[in-house]
Amino acid sequence: MILRLALCAALAALAGCKAKAPDPDADRPQSVRAFPRADRPVSQIGSTQFDSEDQRDKLGEARTVMDLAQIGAGSTVADIGAGEGYYTVRLAARVGAKGRVLAEDIDPGAMQRLARRVEKERLDNVSIRTGTPDNPRLPDASFDRIFMVHMYHEVTEPYAFLWNLRPALRDHGSVIVVDVDRPTDRHGIPPALLFCEFAAVGFRLTEFVRKPAVTGYYAKFEAVGPRPTPTAIAPCRLGVNDSTSRAGGK
Repeated sequence: MILRLALCAALAALAGCKAKAPDPDADRPQSVRAFPRADRPVSQIGSTQFDSEDQRDKLGEARTVMDLAQIGAGSTVADIGAGEGYYTVRLAARVGAKGRVLAEDIDPGAMQRLARRVEKERLDNVSIRTGTPDNPRLPDASFDRIFMVHMYHEVTEPYAFLWNLRPALRDHGSVIVVDVDRPTDRHGIPPALLFCEFAAVGFRLTEFVRKPAVTGYYAKFEAVGPRPTPTAIAPCRLGVNDSTSRAGGK
């Protein structure tokens, strides 16, 4: 009996040694686990209203960004992280009756408030969609421009997000990012890190402008080549002297 108990104890100890290691991605949604983890902190989602609309208009922010992005009558635009709709309503006026604006956010409350605003202002060329943190859920081949204004630094899974967003662009379509040059946990993102993350998913930077009117910088990206498989994406990281490199080489 003693020998049998000892054998059982030994087998139990051996089984414990071979216990499965904890899953390093257990804290991530199943939908993103094929993608690399972002090697950077993320800002907490704050107010859905970046600043007062009157103050932003005095700076000419939306007008400046829409001019740089060449938004005109008939354009089809997605406003990602639309919040209270500052850009949504101004894009709707710029694209006109023959254009379309899709406003997307992950905050159901913000979407409800924006829906009431769209109805009140009778913006018949605007539609609304609720996305997820890793997928804006945009229809394929639908947009000339996709706007992400002062929100990209809040994206927790940038590689999955950009990978899911990319098919929504039309041929020669562009992604427009407006953000601030400061650490990602302080509601901004250094341009070098932004460029690297977009490049990792197959985007090319085509324009970069720093302007006081946009409270930061303006960057424009176009998709090039085939979309990489999730497992082929090399994550970016901030290196010494604030330079940005990809894991496994620059």
